[in-house]
Amino acid sequence: MKPFFFALTLFLSLNLKAQINLPSFFSDNMVLQRNAEVNFWGWGVRGGEVTVTPSWSNQPIKVRANGYARFDTKLKTPEAGGPYEITISTGRFKKVIKNILIGEVWLCSGQSNMQWSSYNKLPEMLDEMPYAHNPKIRLLQVSNIGAASPQDNIYDSWKECTTQNVDGFSAIGYFIAKQLSTELNIPVGVINASWGGTPAEFWTPAKYIESDAELLNNAKLFKPAAARPHEYASLWNAMIHPLAGYTMAGIFWYQGEGNVGTYRSYDRLFSGLIKGWREAWKTEFPFYYVQIAPYNYKSPANEQKGALLREAQTKTLALPKTAMAVISDLVPDINNVHPTRKKEVAERLANIALAELYGKEKSDYKSPVYKNHKIEGDKIVIDFDYLQGKLQVKGAEITDLLIADESKNFIPANYKIEKNKLVVFSKQFKKPTAVRFGFTDTAMPNFFNSTGLPVAPFRTDSW
Repeated sequence: MKPFFFALTLFLSLNLKAQINLPSFFSDNMVLQRNAEVNFWGWGVRGGEVTVTPSWSNQPIKVRANGYARFDTKLKTPEAGGPYEITISTGRFKKVIKNILIGEVWLCSGQSNMQWSSYNKLPEMLDEMPYAHNPKIRLLQVSNIGAASPQDNIYDSWKECTTQNVDGFSAIGYFIAKQLSTELNIPVGVINASWGGTPAEFWTPAKYIESDAELLNNAKLFKPAAARPHEYASLWNAMIHPLAGYTMAGIFWYQGEGNVGTYRSYDRLFSGLIKGWREAWKTEFPFYYVQIAPYNYKSPANEQKGALLREAQTKTLALPKTAMAVISDLVPDINNVHPTRKKEVAERLANIALAELYGKEKSDYKSPVYKNHKIEGDKIVIDFDYLQGKLQVKGAEITDLLIADESKNFIPANYKIEKNKLVVFSKQFKKPTAVRFGFTDTAMPNFFNSTGLPVAPFRTDSW
């Protein structure tokens, strides 16, 4: 009789859950955005009533599944805390999600520099892993899968941050979560959806590429490969679109190396990606990103493609609620496209979020960015955005600072700093016309703000 009762119990247990299906990321150990009306959805019995009861309120919410068996509702979350449970029931079917925390949720995405982890023998992560157990941090690793059309689900669920679970997880994502959780004293959930070697076309909704002839032409140049998909929008479809609607604080992004060859259109592509993601979530969430690091792309001298891609990334700051971390000083080897100092990259991104979204007092937490210039006689005066304290030079003279006249011949420049403006000149030019700073693929200049963040590379010309 015992085997019979065991089989019956197992059947009833499975049957109780059979008509309640949730996206895999509505799972045990998940984090929901605090003080918000978070979206919650799944699939039940067509036309059937579904009851969703969060334990933090114990107030049942009743919603009806539509003709496609999908139900949608919103849960009003409290201040950070937990653990909590959510019970979902319809008729005799019931499902319970356990060990839920309420806190801050962030999505990290991009290519290999965002993806890199302990698997890549990063010393910072290997040193951190023995001490990484932290139940206030939760991790969601999205599997590397592409699709030809938008998907409704992924194959992954949330995990508590432990030494075992952080192994292979984005180093930048982990260090961001650790800093935010520590400084805010709340739970943090971080989603890692990144894939090495992938251009931005793969992460952009199809309509933003298909509506632009140049972007579409570029997107058709990718060839089939064993290491990644080759169709535009394929990673948006499979790794981002299923998450659309999962309420969160914002995005951290590190990508661009895969697009240096198409730098001319990257500003439009990247802007389309950001707009497309915000449109899918129906909210203008913050989008904070990393400017690509110095690297020897072996570009022609008159077409420094890495510098031109960085320029396109800087232009994207025109979009609201964007910010850029500059890392030109964090590169031990310009022949390695994967700089190993990920913890400091994470710190710069986290500080932007802490200052701009969470209201923490931080001075000069962003790199100065070229604002405008004026030609005053034999001098060119440069003004900067995002500058509060004083500019500083680490060394005898600013490196990688050039000036030109109408001949378009750039030579090393002289300079002085006056009231946080950079005044550039040369005895050789009575009528200078342009300045370039750090505008090569491999430049690592020594010009910083008061907190030691590097001034973003720039040029005043468009030659």
